[in-house]
Parts: sequence; structure tokens; C-alpha cells
Amino acid sequence: QLQASGGGLVQAGGYLRLSCVSSKRTFSNNAVGWFRQAPGKERDSVATISWNGGATYYADAVKGRFTISRDRNSVYLQMNSLESEDTAVYFCASGRSSHACANWADYLYWGQGTQVTVSS
Repeated sequence: QLQASGGGLVQAGGYLRLSCVSSKRTFSNNAVGWFRQAPGKERDSVATISWNGGATYYADAVKGRFTISRDRNSVYLQMNSLESEDTAVYFCASGRSSHACANWADYLYWGQGTQVTVSS
């Protein structure tokens, strides 16, 4: 139901913009977020945004570098000043509620993921 795109290979210091579109249902009343999982590591929350965009959450590791935004059926993640530690599969998901919860377990519908690789 959620289709993520925009990943790729980029050099450290570069940027990427991820997009996620809902194909079958809108998430206009739900929080949405971006999450990532690197090989051998647990899934981490990256950034989340409330149903109306009024509240956001950012992981400490990405504050000041990443920006989450949304409209009715899409959510975006602008990633600047990328670091090798940002290499992971990035997933988008819509939440159980309208609040920008930080915990990935609060998100119900998940996209298939898009690979981001940052070379140093």
C-alpha cells in the first residue's frame, strides 16, 4: 500500500530525497514516518510527522540534516549531509494514531523499503 522511492548510492556529504506514496488508502488522518534498518542492526526510527504536519520527531543522529514533510497521500524525507552511518534500507509507514510517535511499533502499514548507500 505504501511505495517508497528515491534511494540510491551517494557520496558522503551528498543528499537524497525519499518519497512515499499511498496507493490504496490515504493516511491523511494518521501520523507517518521514516524508519531504517542497516544490516545486522535493529530497526530505528528516523523521523515522524503528525497527521497535519504540526509536530515532528527526529532521531538525534539525523537532527539538523534530515527534514520530513508530508501532504495528504505522500511523505517525503530530505536527507542532506549524508554520512556513511546513514546507509540502510529506509521504510515509510503510517501510524496507528495521528500523533508523531517515535516508536516504530506504533506504525501499522509499511512500505517495501528503498536502499540508501552512502560511500565514504
